[in-house]
Formats: sequence, C-alpha cells, structure tokens
Amino acid sequence: MDDSPRPIPNKPTIPRRWWVLLIALGALCVMGFYTVTSPDLLTHSHLLDGTDVIGYALCHRITERSFTIAGRQMPLCARCTGMYLGVILTFAVLGLSGRGRWTELPPLPIMLILIGLVGLMGIDGINSYSHFFPGAPHLYEPQNWLRLLTGMGTGLTMGVFVFPALAQTIWQQQIRQPILRSWTELAGLLFLGFLLVLLILSNQPLILYVLAIASAAGVLLILTCLNGIIGLVLFRRDGQANNWQQAAGPLVLSLVLALVQLGTISFIRFSLTGTMTGFPGL
Repeated sequence: MDDSPRPIPNKPTIPRRWWVLLIALGALCVMGFYTVTSPDLLTHSHLLDGTDVIGYALCHRITERSFTIAGRQMPLCARCTGMYLGVILTFAVLGLSGRGRWTELPPLPIMLILIGLVGLMGIDGINSYSHFFPGAPHLYEPQNWLRLLTGMGTGLTMGVFVFPALAQTIWQQQIRQPILRSWTELAGLLFLGFLLVLLILSNQPLILYVLAIASAAGVLLILTCLNGIIGLVLFRRDGQANNWQQAAGPLVLSLVLALVQLGTISFIRFSLTGTMTGFPGL
C-alpha cells in the first residue's frame, strides 16, 4: 500500500488580466454612482467632458440621434456608440481569451456574415440620412435603437478584422489561428453585443455612464491600432516585438498620436461651428 502523500490539486485562480478588468470596471461604477446621483456632478463631469471631445472628432453628435444620461447627451451618437462599444467588446473578449497573438481572419462563411452586418448598417444609414431632406423616399422611420443595433454589428466586425491585423504587425512569434474558429464563437460574440445593446436601452444612468466612457475608449482603441499598424509598416518595424515591453513603445506613441489627432479635429470643428453638438442647421 502506497502511503506517500498525494499532491494537493491546485485551486483554480482568476487570471491577473481578469482582476485588472474587474478593478477598472469597479472604479468606473463607483465614479459613475457619485456622478449620476448628483445633477451638478453629472453636468460638470470632467471625465465626460473629455469623452465629448473624443466623440466630437469623429461623430456628428446630433442630439436627437443620441442617447442621454439623465438628460446629458452621451459622447457619441447612437450608431457610433454601438460601433465603438462593439470594437472594445471584441478586443476585450479576444484579448482576455488569450488570443493576443492569433493572426488569421475567420473562415470565409463567418467573414461573409460579418460583412453582411456592415451592409445592414449601410442600409440603415442611407435610410436615416434621407430624412435630412423633406420629401425624400425612405424605407422606414429611423429609430435610435436600430442605429445602435446596426452600429454594434459593424463594431464587432471592425474588431474582428483589426485585432489580427494588429497582431500580425506587432509580434515576431505569431499563432496562425483564425481569430474566430466556429459558428459557436461567432454566436457568443454576437450574443454579448446584443446584451450591450440591451444594457444601453435599459436607460439606467450608472450603466450608461460606464458604457459612455467605454465607447470613447473604443474610439481611442481603434485609432491607436490603426496608427500602430500604419506606423510600424511604414518604418519597417513590423513583426519585431517578442513581449509586451517591446510592444509598449510603438503602442504608446500611437496612443499619443491618436489623442493629438482627435484633439486637433475637435478644435478645428468647434472653431468652425461654435457648437459641441451636431451641425448648425441640422
């Protein structure tokens, strides 16, 4: 009979990246609680003012086509809110699932579905745009929830395409696996996107506060990624990083460039229009 002690199985632990995400979300919720429960704090929130500047650079910010947090307009219109939340959701899901070095696009049938989601946003966008012109033909009455839903589909698609492109550009050692491998994984991502849509439509100020900040972070994320891809390729520095310490330099520079780009565009637009919402006459 073997009396040697048996090894004690390791208890499952939460990976550090999940702890970082939970702490960040918790901090945003605490900030959001104190902000949305005080009308004065919500009106003069410096954090939301900063997200307005980010959104103003790329979004029309027409009030009637935007959601509000207790009467305060969100930093992006309904469609752009869906798009950039979709981007940041996709990056979070793929990154936290350990696919940071996966470099291949999904199989063609899945790609066609994703491209179809972009086409749906295009149809809804054209229909919505036609309402700027009285008497112009249109298919149906535009709704903000439709703008949000079709924007979410496009944002998920953007994330699925840009994520592996960034991995190809950064890493020397790459994992040549499709970023989405099956219909089940696609369905899971779409389901999470749909949950985000429902959270926004719940019209709960605290939830909207967190998602407003997340949507602006999505703008910074996608622009940082595009800057990084273009810059690394132009300067022939692509495919050289072996770890995050080596990748941090180009990514930080890309983030700084993104902030400069957004700030410059917002400054020029405000100088020309004199308003942070919409366009004069619209």
